[in-house]
Amino acid sequence: MLGTNTATHWAGRAPLPTTPTGARPSQPYLLPELGYDYGALEPHISGRIMELHHRRHHAGHVKSLNLALTQLDAARANRSFLRLAALERTLAFNLSGHVMHSLFWRNLSPQGGGMPGGALAAAIDRDLGSFGAFQRQFNATGASVTGSGWAALVWEPLGRRLLVIQIYDHQSNLVQGSVPLMVADAWEHAYYLQYHDRRADFFAALWRLWDWTDICARFEAAQRPRSISPEVED
Repeated sequence: MLGTNTATHWAGRAPLPTTPTGARPSQPYLLPELGYDYGALEPHISGRIMELHHRRHHAGHVKSLNLALTQLDAARANRSFLRLAALERTLAFNLSGHVMHSLFWRNLSPQGGGMPGGALAAAIDRDLGSFGAFQRQFNATGASVTGSGWAALVWEPLGRRLLVIQIYDHQSNLVQGSVPLMVADAWEHAYYLQYHDRRADFFAALWRLWDWTDICARFEAAQRPRSISPEVED
């Protein structure tokens, strides 16, 4: 039987002196705790999947992200940028993977399910037609990912509206400036041990786990005035 989540944070580093460029070395990112037991989402997501997903896949992104930052520190210090394009790709992939997984864990709850209320429910009706229409589009978005990716409900600040988008890998096909509120992992490692090739069944099961308190709070925060906007008025 799986015990409580005791996954250790990715090892940090003590503060270091500045580099020859005058910049402080990049501080490491940490693997977040889930906030619930690996088996807490059963029967909808097995404890074994959650443990592998968090301890291996998410932790792997954190490790690769920190390595990329260290290599970028060295590139600046040595004024050698021959591998810059590859390092930027590695950084984008792994930092985006870290962000998406961290959000996914918070979006889920053993006490989840049901429907949102308040301002988010009204915005879903306004922008996506109805909760049922949103649910069907979100499921289809995740089920139709080619290869690896995510389905996401985002707030688009320029149009001030909700959108459902499909993200390739962790970082491609994004709507720039959008704020992710709710994300679902469509990579095979998120479901295959339990659902095999039935990805649509996995997405259907997630509706019993969504933490609408968390998602509604993210929606409210996303609508607050932002300090930087392309639509600055004189």
